[in-house]
Amino acid sequence: MNGKRVGDQYFTPGWTSYHKRLQYQTYDVTSLLKSGNNETFVTVGDGWYRGNLEFKGKRNTYGKEVGLLYQLEVTHADGSVTTTNSDGNWKVSFDGPVKKSDIYNGETFNALLVKTATNLKSSSWKTVKVADYSKDNLVAPVGPAVSKHENISPVKIFKTPKGEMVADFGQNMVGWVKLKLHGNKGDTVTINHAEVLDQQGNFYTDNLRAAKQENKYILTGGKEDILEPHFTFQGFRYVKISGYKTPMDKDDLTGIAIYSDMKPTGEFTSSNPLINQLQSNIQWGQKGNFLDVPTDCPQRDERLGWTGDAQVFFNTAAFNMDVSGFFSKWLLDLSVDQHDNGNVPVVIPDCRAKANAGSAGWGDVATIIPYNYYQAYGDKDLLARQFNSMKAWVSYIKSISKENLWNSGPHYGDWLFYTMADDRDGKAALTDKFLIAQIFYAASTQNVIDAARALGKNDEVNIYEARLKDIKNAFMREYVTPSGRLVSSSQTAYVLALNFDMLPEDLRSQAAARLAENVASYKNHLTTGFLGTPYLCHVLTRFGYTDVAYKLLLQETYPSWLYPVKKGATTIWERWDGIKPDGSFQATSMNSFNHYAYGAIGDWMYKTVAGINSDPKSPGYKKIIIAPQPGGDFKHAAARFESLYGEISSAWKTDGDKFTLDVSIPANTTATVMLPASENAAIIEGGKDADGLTDLKKIKSPSKNKSFELGSGKYHFEYTLNKISR
Repeated sequence: MNGKRVGDQYFTPGWTSYHKRLQYQTYDVTSLLKSGNNETFVTVGDGWYRGNLEFKGKRNTYGKEVGLLYQLEVTHADGSVTTTNSDGNWKVSFDGPVKKSDIYNGETFNALLVKTATNLKSSSWKTVKVADYSKDNLVAPVGPAVSKHENISPVKIFKTPKGEMVADFGQNMVGWVKLKLHGNKGDTVTINHAEVLDQQGNFYTDNLRAAKQENKYILTGGKEDILEPHFTFQGFRYVKISGYKTPMDKDDLTGIAIYSDMKPTGEFTSSNPLINQLQSNIQWGQKGNFLDVPTDCPQRDERLGWTGDAQVFFNTAAFNMDVSGFFSKWLLDLSVDQHDNGNVPVVIPDCRAKANAGSAGWGDVATIIPYNYYQAYGDKDLLARQFNSMKAWVSYIKSISKENLWNSGPHYGDWLFYTMADDRDGKAALTDKFLIAQIFYAASTQNVIDAARALGKNDEVNIYEARLKDIKNAFMREYVTPSGRLVSSSQTAYVLALNFDMLPEDLRSQAAARLAENVASYKNHLTTGFLGTPYLCHVLTRFGYTDVAYKLLLQETYPSWLYPVKKGATTIWERWDGIKPDGSFQATSMNSFNHYAYGAIGDWMYKTVAGINSDPKSPGYKKIIIAPQPGGDFKHAAARFESLYGEISSAWKTDGDKFTLDVSIPANTTATVMLPASENAAIIEGGKDADGLTDLKKIKSPSKNKSFELGSGKYHFEYTLNKISR
């Protein structure tokens, strides 16, 4: 408007189920207007609407034409209002500087055309075509818009063995590179983007599949061209610069991180630098894949809102950032794209023509995220809004089940679990897909029960509780021997069965022992995939094997969380061995180096290592449980979380035989602090005997730890660790 950019939002109107939900944006442009004539120029891109989307060059998913709906309202000093709309008086030109732009393939920008594009006297400007579209699908935005965030300078610029000029930003990120270039008029500079280098140190893009991730700029030849793209984003750590004839300095390039405008709410740090890097990788994976929708990956020809990835990572995401608006918006699209029979697509917004809908662990996003959202934010309104969607998904499963068994349909199973190259001992980690489906059938039914109870729908509670009993009985008949052994002996099978209480109480301890034995048989390595990994350490802790969970967390060899870290990863990988021990790559058909699903371990790090938990009986952190469980080789660990009530923090450290814990509890909340100390330990708080303080209520803890109830404030606990004679 009058030569200045309106707002700081990118990729508007965002990606939604366009035919059902098309968002409009509003801006205060008072400061941009001037007396007399005013000019508004709008550039429209292909975006998700008609650009490349999904796989294999698929285009025009939602339509073939792009357009503009515009309204300017000016309120004058006398209270009168002048309205200017997009109508037949507008002009259109296809000779602007953005020659082509695509989310997957990148952008071509001719800087020579910037000034001529705004010359309305040019013959290139034609009268617009006025189209009459229904406006029934127009909705106000719910979630945060995409905007610019971190600026990152290259750590080095170098020539590869092939002689190509490459800049390394030191961080796998999502966004683009802003360039300051000095060249001749008409020079074309090409920027290609990659996540990794190959074994020889050369630029590697095979894992991008058909996505070019290539930006081209035609220079003006002026004093300096400052260039960045408009309608595309790239996933990258490295960029290759071609066609630039001037020596390039690190100051000539700036990496700009682009993601939805979510407030950071969580931090986790520890005495272990590898774990700290893992936490950084988790957070950067979230940033790069939370770009308007929760995508699986941000670099290849995919970048879709995969439901399975989103549901396994939600709890971790809600610690790291305020994702309330982000997921509220996405869940609305889930509701409108859910099939009439209740089936749920595997990607939201649904652009896959209903392919593979109904996969266990993917479709269950319809119940898992809404209920976990309620636990994280205490938002009963969102739970009520999604309740019919939750019920519809469970009803769909019931409609295709036989004798209460969900044993049909397409399933991804425990996606990308560890597989042995030569399984001579029969230890394969393969988990029966229908066993998994039955467990998630129960899990979703339980979520409906819990939601109905929270919403005061007692009649529905009774209906679904009876159904849940039948589902679990069917599971026992089909998948469990009388002694409690599961038909699949994998870690995932036991983790899911225990996490979702599929076994009667008298069979749970032996199942947990089998799980721990399985981990030991793999020499303290995990074998879980997308569905088993989020719950693995939680289950081990719940059943008294926290030491085993720490061994898994701290494992540095493949497969493990720290193996990619040791390989130099700065985000979470799609595969446990995206780069193999010998430096070669996994299959190029599916090998993303920015794929957040396995970052779900962050939830356990916050809740168990640091000990910050919300009491499930008081959602939204109205009642807090601080229960750190130190282990491994950690000397200290700390986390902070900005809840809706204020900051919650927990920081512990050991120094010789001394243990200290610092806790901060926000106003209008209460907390239970469970110290990892025996009942007879002498606890000091604030320099005084804790047992004698009236503002600390000593309570009996089921874990036999020393526990106190307390109100808001800051607390400092310390005691002497029990000495063990050897």
